[in-house]
Amino acid sequence: MALPLSPEARARILPFAAFMLVLALRGQLPEEGLVAGLPVATVSGLLYGVQAGLAALLLAWAWRHYSELRGPAARMAARDWGLAVGVGLAVFGLWIGLDEPWMRLGEPSAGFRARDAAGELQWGLIALRWAGAALVVPLMEELFWRGYLMRWIERADFLQVEARTVGARAVLLSTGVFTLAHTEWLAAVLAGLAYALLYRQTGKLWTAVAAHAVTNGVLGLWVIRQGAWQYW
Repeated sequence: MALPLSPEARARILPFAAFMLVLALRGQLPEEGLVAGLPVATVSGLLYGVQAGLAALLLAWAWRHYSELRGPAARMAARDWGLAVGVGLAVFGLWIGLDEPWMRLGEPSAGFRARDAAGELQWGLIALRWAGAALVVPLMEELFWRGYLMRWIERADFLQVEARTVGARAVLLSTGVFTLAHTEWLAAVLAGLAYALLYRQTGKLWTAVAAHAVTNGVLGLWVIRQGAWQYW
Protein backbone atom coordinates (compact mmCIF):
# COMPACT_ATOMS: atom_id res chain seq x y z
CA MET A 1 0.00 0.00 0.00
CA ALA A 2 1.35 3.41 -0.96
CA LEU A 3 2.12 5.74 1.91
CA PRO A 4 0.13 9.00 2.01
CA LEU A 5 1.92 12.06 0.74
CA SER A 6 3.41 14.36 3.33
CA PRO A 7 2.17 17.97 3.56
CA GLU A 8 5.52 19.06 2.07
CA ALA A 9 5.08 16.76 -0.94
CA ARG A 10 1.47 17.87 -1.47
CA ALA A 11 2.56 21.51 -1.32
CA ARG A 12 4.87 20.94 -4.29
CA ILE A 13 2.56 18.66 -6.26
CA LEU A 14 -0.85 20.35 -5.99
CA PRO A 15 -0.07 23.65 -7.79
CA PHE A 16 1.49 21.71 -10.67
CA ALA A 17 -1.36 19.18 -10.78
CA ALA A 18 -4.00 21.92 -10.82
CA PHE A 19 -2.18 23.72 -13.63
CA MET A 20 -1.98 20.55 -15.71
CA LEU A 21 -5.65 19.72 -15.09
CA VAL A 22 -6.83 23.04 -16.49
CA LEU A 23 -4.36 22.61 -19.36
CA ALA A 24 -6.10 19.34 -20.19
CA LEU A 25 -9.45 21.15 -20.18
CA ARG A 26 -8.07 23.78 -22.56
CA GLY A 27 -6.89 20.99 -24.81
CA GLN A 28 -10.50 19.87 -25.25
CA LEU A 29 -11.60 23.16 -26.80
CA PRO A 30 -12.46 23.12 -30.50
CA GLU A 31 -10.12 24.80 -32.98
CA GLU A 32 -12.70 27.35 -34.12
CA GLY A 33 -16.16 28.62 -33.31
CA LEU A 34 -17.88 29.71 -30.12
CA VAL A 35 -17.90 28.27 -26.62
CA ALA A 36 -20.63 29.54 -24.29
CA GLY A 37 -21.16 32.38 -26.75
CA LEU A 38 -17.53 33.49 -26.72
CA PRO A 39 -14.83 32.97 -29.37
CA VAL A 40 -12.63 29.95 -28.71
CA ALA A 41 -9.53 32.17 -28.52
CA THR A 42 -11.09 34.23 -25.72
CA VAL A 43 -12.22 31.17 -23.77
CA SER A 44 -8.78 29.58 -24.12
CA GLY A 45 -7.09 32.76 -22.90
CA LEU A 46 -9.44 33.08 -19.94
CA LEU A 47 -8.87 29.44 -19.03
CA TYR A 48 -5.15 30.12 -19.06
CA GLY A 49 -5.83 32.87 -16.53
CA VAL A 50 -7.64 30.29 -14.40
CA GLN A 51 -4.68 27.93 -14.84
CA ALA A 52 -2.10 30.44 -13.68
CA GLY A 53 -4.33 32.02 -11.06
CA LEU A 54 -5.20 28.70 -9.43
CA ALA A 55 -1.55 27.67 -9.36
CA ALA A 56 -0.61 31.04 -7.83
CA LEU A 57 -3.26 30.71 -5.12
CA LEU A 58 -2.08 27.21 -4.23
CA LEU A 59 1.54 28.40 -4.11
CA ALA A 60 0.55 31.20 -1.73
CA TRP A 61 -1.49 28.80 0.41
CA ALA A 62 1.42 26.35 0.71
CA TRP A 63 4.20 28.93 1.03
CA ARG A 64 5.06 27.96 4.61
CA HIS A 65 6.10 24.52 3.35
CA TYR A 66 8.75 25.76 0.90
CA SER A 67 11.75 25.65 3.20
CA GLU A 68 14.20 25.72 0.28
CA LEU A 69 12.98 29.21 -0.63
CA ARG A 70 13.36 30.78 2.82
CA GLY A 71 16.14 31.69 5.20
CA PRO A 72 19.71 32.92 4.79
CA ALA A 73 20.79 29.84 2.84
CA ALA A 74 18.24 30.61 0.13
CA ARG A 75 19.40 34.17 -0.49
CA MET A 76 21.03 34.78 -3.84
CA ALA A 77 24.35 36.60 -4.15
CA ALA A 78 25.39 38.63 -7.19
CA ARG A 79 27.16 35.58 -8.63
CA ASP A 80 23.98 33.53 -8.30
CA TRP A 81 21.99 36.17 -10.16
CA GLY A 82 24.60 36.28 -12.89
CA LEU A 83 24.51 32.50 -13.33
CA ALA A 84 20.71 32.48 -13.35
CA VAL A 85 20.44 35.19 -15.98
CA GLY A 86 23.14 33.58 -18.13
CA VAL A 87 21.52 30.14 -17.99
CA GLY A 88 18.08 31.61 -18.63
CA LEU A 89 19.24 33.48 -21.73
CA ALA A 90 21.12 30.43 -23.02
CA VAL A 91 18.02 28.26 -22.66
CA PHE A 92 15.96 30.91 -24.47
CA GLY A 93 18.41 30.76 -27.36
CA LEU A 94 18.18 26.99 -27.47
CA TRP A 95 14.37 27.05 -27.32
CA ILE A 96 13.98 29.21 -30.42
CA GLY A 97 16.97 27.68 -32.21
CA LEU A 98 16.09 24.01 -31.88
CA ASP A 99 12.94 24.17 -33.97
CA GLU A 100 13.41 21.56 -36.69
CA PRO A 101 10.41 19.22 -37.14
CA TRP A 102 12.32 16.21 -35.78
CA MET A 103 13.00 18.17 -32.59
CA ARG A 104 9.27 18.25 -31.79
CA LEU A 105 6.86 15.58 -30.66
CA GLY A 106 3.47 16.51 -32.09
CA GLU A 107 1.74 19.80 -31.41
CA PRO A 108 0.87 21.51 -28.11
CA SER A 109 -2.39 20.20 -26.65
CA ALA A 110 -3.62 23.72 -25.92
CA GLY A 111 -1.80 26.31 -27.99
CA PHE A 112 -2.28 29.99 -27.20
CA ARG A 113 -4.56 31.88 -29.59
CA ALA A 114 -3.55 35.54 -29.63
CA ARG A 115 -6.22 36.83 -32.03
CA ASP A 116 -9.99 36.97 -31.71
CA ALA A 117 -12.49 35.95 -34.37
CA ALA A 118 -12.01 39.29 -36.12
CA GLY A 119 -8.24 38.81 -36.27
CA GLU A 120 -7.49 41.47 -33.64
CA LEU A 121 -4.78 40.93 -31.07
CA GLN A 122 -6.17 40.36 -27.57
CA TRP A 123 -3.68 42.39 -25.58
CA GLY A 124 -5.26 41.72 -22.21
CA LEU A 125 -5.02 37.99 -22.72
CA ILE A 126 -1.48 38.33 -24.12
CA ALA A 127 -0.40 40.21 -20.97
CA LEU A 128 -2.07 37.54 -18.82
CA ARG A 129 -0.29 34.79 -20.73
CA TRP A 130 3.08 36.49 -20.35
CA ALA A 131 2.63 37.09 -16.62
CA GLY A 132 1.63 33.49 -16.03
CA ALA A 133 4.54 32.11 -18.05
CA ALA A 134 7.18 34.44 -16.58
CA LEU A 135 6.08 34.69 -12.95
CA VAL A 136 3.91 31.73 -11.93
CA VAL A 137 5.14 28.84 -14.08
CA PRO A 138 8.86 29.08 -13.14
CA LEU A 139 8.11 28.96 -9.41
CA MET A 140 5.49 26.23 -9.75
CA GLU A 141 7.57 24.03 -12.05
CA GLU A 142 10.89 24.37 -10.23
CA LEU A 143 9.26 23.50 -6.91
CA PHE A 144 7.80 20.39 -8.52
CA TRP A 145 10.44 19.20 -11.00
CA ARG A 146 13.63 20.09 -9.15
CA GLY A 147 12.60 20.93 -5.57
CA TYR A 148 10.46 17.82 -5.21
CA LEU A 149 10.81 15.20 -7.97
CA MET A 150 14.57 15.35 -8.49
CA ARG A 151 15.28 15.18 -4.77
CA TRP A 152 12.58 12.51 -4.21
CA ILE A 153 14.22 10.28 -6.84
CA GLU A 154 17.45 10.67 -4.91
CA ARG A 155 15.72 9.75 -1.63
CA ALA A 156 12.08 9.45 -0.57
CA ASP A 157 12.70 11.76 2.38
CA PHE A 158 13.39 14.53 -0.12
CA LEU A 159 13.56 17.42 2.35
CA GLN A 160 16.70 15.86 3.81
CA VAL A 161 18.41 15.86 0.41
CA GLU A 162 20.86 18.69 -0.11
CA ALA A 163 20.73 19.78 -3.75
CA ARG A 164 24.51 19.68 -4.11
CA THR A 165 24.51 15.96 -3.30
CA VAL A 166 21.95 14.90 -5.92
CA GLY A 167 23.40 12.27 -8.23
CA ALA A 168 23.32 11.91 -12.00
CA ARG A 169 20.51 9.33 -11.88
CA ALA A 170 18.09 11.75 -10.20
CA VAL A 171 19.08 14.59 -12.53
CA LEU A 172 18.59 12.48 -15.65
CA LEU A 173 15.35 10.80 -14.60
CA SER A 174 13.68 14.02 -13.46
CA THR A 175 14.79 15.71 -16.67
CA GLY A 176 13.35 12.84 -18.69
CA VAL A 177 9.95 13.23 -17.06
CA PHE A 178 10.17 17.02 -17.47
CA THR A 179 10.76 16.47 -21.18
CA LEU A 180 7.55 14.44 -21.53
CA ALA A 181 5.56 17.54 -20.60
CA HIS A 182 6.89 19.50 -23.61
CA THR A 183 6.51 19.07 -27.35
CA GLU A 184 9.97 20.60 -28.00
CA TRP A 185 11.72 17.51 -26.68
CA LEU A 186 15.34 18.39 -27.47
CA ALA A 187 15.10 21.92 -26.11
CA ALA A 188 13.29 20.57 -23.05
CA VAL A 189 16.06 18.03 -22.36
CA LEU A 190 18.70 20.75 -22.43
CA ALA A 191 16.55 23.18 -20.43
CA GLY A 192 15.79 20.58 -17.77
CA LEU A 193 19.46 19.68 -17.45
CA ALA A 194 20.47 23.34 -17.27
CA TYR A 195 18.03 24.19 -14.48
CA ALA A 196 18.80 21.00 -12.56
CA LEU A 197 22.58 21.48 -12.75
CA LEU A 198 22.25 25.14 -11.79
CA TYR A 199 20.30 24.13 -8.68
CA ARG A 200 22.81 21.41 -7.87
CA GLN A 201 25.79 23.73 -8.32
CA THR A 202 24.44 26.61 -6.23
CA GLY A 203 22.30 24.65 -3.77
CA LYS A 204 19.65 27.34 -4.14
CA LEU A 205 16.33 26.65 -5.82
CA TRP A 206 15.86 30.37 -6.40
CA THR A 207 18.62 30.26 -9.03
CA ALA A 208 16.66 27.68 -11.06
CA VAL A 209 13.45 29.68 -10.56
CA ALA A 210 15.16 32.88 -11.70
CA ALA A 211 16.76 31.20 -14.74
CA HIS A 212 13.42 29.67 -15.73
CA ALA A 213 11.74 33.07 -15.31
CA VAL A 214 14.35 34.74 -17.54
CA THR A 215 13.84 32.07 -20.22
CA ASN A 216 10.05 32.35 -20.18
CA GLY A 217 9.99 36.11 -19.83
CA VAL A 218 12.36 36.79 -22.71
CA LEU A 219 10.71 34.10 -24.82
CA GLY A 220 7.33 35.74 -24.23
CA LEU A 221 8.62 39.15 -25.31
CA TRP A 222 10.19 37.59 -28.40
CA VAL A 223 6.95 35.76 -29.24
CA ILE A 224 4.97 39.00 -28.97
CA ARG A 225 7.43 40.98 -31.07
CA GLN A 226 7.82 38.30 -33.75
CA GLY A 227 4.22 37.11 -33.72
CA ALA A 228 5.60 33.58 -33.28
CA TRP A 229 2.59 32.36 -31.30
CA GLN A 230 3.43 28.71 -31.92
CA TYR A 231 6.08 28.96 -29.20
CA TRP A 232 3.34 29.68 -26.65
